Amino acid sequence: MNTSSTRTTPTSTARGLLAAALAATAFLAGCASSIGTQDSTRSGSYTEPPLPAKAIPVETDTPLPNPNDQQCGDPTASLRPTGSGVAAGGPTIDAIRARGRLLVGLDTGSNLFSFRDPVSGTIVGFDVDIAREIARDLLGSPDLIEYRILGSADRERALQEHTVDVVAKTMTITCERRTKIAFSTVYLRADQRVLAMKNSGITGAADLAGKRVCVVLGTTSLDRIRREQPAATLLTVPTWADCLVVLQQRQVDAVSTDDAILAGLAAQDPYTEMVGDSISAEPYGIGIAKEADDLVRFVNGTLERLRTDGTWVQIHERWLAALDPTPTPPAPTYQD
Repeated sequence: MNTSSTRTTPTSTARGLLAAALAATAFLAGCASSIGTQDSTRSGSYTEPPLPAKAIPVETDTPLPNPNDQQCGDPTASLRPTGSGVAAGGPTIDAIRARGRLLVGLDTGSNLFSFRDPVSGTIVGFDVDIAREIARDLLGSPDLIEYRILGSADRERALQEHTVDVVAKTMTITCERRTKIAFSTVYLRADQRVLAMKNSGITGAADLAGKRVCVVLGTTSLDRIRREQPAATLLTVPTWADCLVVLQQRQVDAVSTDDAILAGLAAQDPYTEMVGDSISAEPYGIGIAKEADDLVRFVNGTLERLRTDGTWVQIHERWLAALDPTPTPPAPTYQD
């Protein structure tokens, strides 16, 4: 037997150890890669949440609209309801029923009105419940809804382009807006006020001179605060939820919009508070396309039912009890 063929030399030993080490390294790397992939699949991928858009100064050179230029009598007067339920019909209503779902425009950044429940992930809130009651009467189920997320500046265009059937998004009824779209009767009355950090020294609109105030484009709040406090520096972000963040980050000194919206922001931060008296009354209506009279009358029928059967009070107590512990539904005004 020739033993020289099986003799181990220092060179061959080194090569063997090197090969074994490389193989072990590759094996361990493969295991780590496999484990990492399994963990990622099992636990999901997480990244830091994006910060809100930086507050952008408002161009104050643009002339303010003259509130006397648009006269429409009582802007809150709407079409008298012809009833709700399966008996009601019309071209717009028939098209929605043929589709099988109601297209509702709203946002998911308005705490208490329309936001994602952190546990279930579903969209909930005061405006959501109102929209669900419309779907209940129109389609037989409150769940037959498709939500379309809109910014405040996109509400009217969405109705004009028929990408939504209704807008339920804290939308104030004004004469200027009624030149572009139609409205239901008033389903909630709010008041524009101011939100500031506690102990900030800000007690109302008069204290906003020389201060930075967050507003959202496409809202009545923007023009109103420009008119009431021209010495304030106005900055905008995409949503009211972003206003809370830039207030917390001290990019602004205050936020001004409807008290119903501000209550939702204050509920998220105990170091903030609403201050001052009402700057203006803000009657909310459901936005509807201008030519859809049948849908306007139908929605008004649903709102009338909510006022009379106690549902409106239940919805208000569920979401907005902090504003008014003993609410009364706003009385409708009809133009015919």
